[in-house]
Amino acid sequence: ILALAISAGYSVIATVWQTIAVRIFENAEKGVRYFWVKPSDVAIYVERGAADIGVAGKDILLEYRPDIYELLDLKLGKCRMAVAAPVDFLDRTLRVATKFPNIATEYYDSCGRDIDIIKLNGSIEIAPILGLSDVIVDIVETGTTLKENDLEVKSEIQPISARLIANKAAFKFKGNCIEAVAASIRKQVENK
Repeated sequence: ILALAISAGYSVIATVWQTIAVRIFENAEKGVRYFWVKPSDVAIYVERGAADIGVAGKDILLEYRPDIYELLDLKLGKCRMAVAAPVDFLDRTLRVATKFPNIATEYYDSCGRDIDIIKLNGSIEIAPILGLSDVIVDIVETGTTLKENDLEVKSEIQPISARLIANKAAFKFKGNCIEAVAASIRKQVENK
């Protein structure tokens, strides 16, 4: 993401502030300040106006549904949200382990299935092995972790990638500036 911003003309040759939880980079010449936060928090910072724009995964946007504008698919961090289960699983899904309960619920509702969501924060792939769940809903990139745990994708829910997002109020008042940044980044994405 940083390389994309730099190639779009928004370098961070600048003042660097480091705190315990966040790194802040400021480029006074360009009038921009960058800060790094946990990926799951980016959309909150943008939605609440602490940042005009940000980069968040589509998974985060689908799960938390922040009130923001999604400006651009950066085509980075490509993976997919999928249902995975043991290789010999017979379709009787009742218990679904996931970090993404809203995505899982919406998916199974669209299939007309009642499910029991088991919200986990990590090590999702061991839930079926230990009998905690029948299937999992999680992000899959290569499928290696699934194979290592004798699981396989049963259904793909949604492609996932990094997205450029904008705060709605900032876009209203700083739209030209935000559009210029998005256009510069779009050009870099298209040239890859």
